[in-house]
Amino acid sequence: MPLAPVSTSPPAPTLWRAWSAALRPASLPIAVSPVLVGAAVAFHQQGQLPPLPTLTALLCALLMQLITNLQNDVGYTQRGGERLGNRTGLPRATAEGWLTPHAVRRAIVVLSLLALGLGLLLCYWRGWPVLALGTASLLAALAYMGGPRPIAYTPWGELTVFVFFGLVAVLGTEWLLSGQTSVLGALAAVAVGSLSAAALLVNNRRDMAHDRSVGRTTLAVWLGERRCHQAMAVLLGLPFAASVVMALWAQQLWLLLPCLLLHRAWQIWRRFARCASGLAFNPVLFAVFRLVLGLAAALASGLLAGR
Repeated sequence: MPLAPVSTSPPAPTLWRAWSAALRPASLPIAVSPVLVGAAVAFHQQGQLPPLPTLTALLCALLMQLITNLQNDVGYTQRGGERLGNRTGLPRATAEGWLTPHAVRRAIVVLSLLALGLGLLLCYWRGWPVLALGTASLLAALAYMGGPRPIAYTPWGELTVFVFFGLVAVLGTEWLLSGQTSVLGALAAVAVGSLSAAALLVNNRRDMAHDRSVGRTTLAVWLGERRCHQAMAVLLGLPFAASVVMALWAQQLWLLLPCLLLHRAWQIWRRFARCASGLAFNPVLFAVFRLVLGLAAALASGLLAGR
């Protein structure tokens, strides 16, 4: 999922900066957070974590995010999106000519093979269901901006993020490390997935005008400005509702720790609702990234303390 702020780049960046523009490391909290929370739920359930599978699961999640970002860069450029409208987002490495589409696609193949190799290690740990989950995640990453009808050109982007960076990632990590899933894991998955989807909604709201001009009917375009604000309120509020339900279900006050971030979520929503357009959404996107990571840390801390 391509979550990146608007910025300007020098006309002739170094090779490192060019690859950084394509890989978009600023979006990696979206990949780290669900694994952190899923591992914390697993530890809460059994009091221990297997080190190698935990690290491997984290690496797989990071690879999925990087593959998505690379596919978004090259796929959008080759569809001609950069040549139409007045785009305000982060410059794409392939569109700017900093990297060739061939080089980026080769990197996608390399990272995909690496993810497959790590997935096979996890299959040895938990069996064939790991391969099914990994394959579905990889296909979703490639389909975001690939194929005849990319997910990025539909209103289903936020739902896809919610499912794969929330439900699949959190519950999959919990199951991988503990051999089971739980109500706590499902509620934690809703909390993390909704904030990940909120980050994409900010990204798509920022680019709404340009997306209309190139035929992208994202959720923000489909909803319109007013309903987009309402959807953002729901996505930002769900994690705290889920935390309260978790605390009641487990009868542990530690699980209310994420509620300490409620005021920050309220501030983000107010800034989101009052943004003019384009560049003004940049700080909001960064704030959502920080909130995702902060929520994951608070949830993990509560789960560990409540063990």
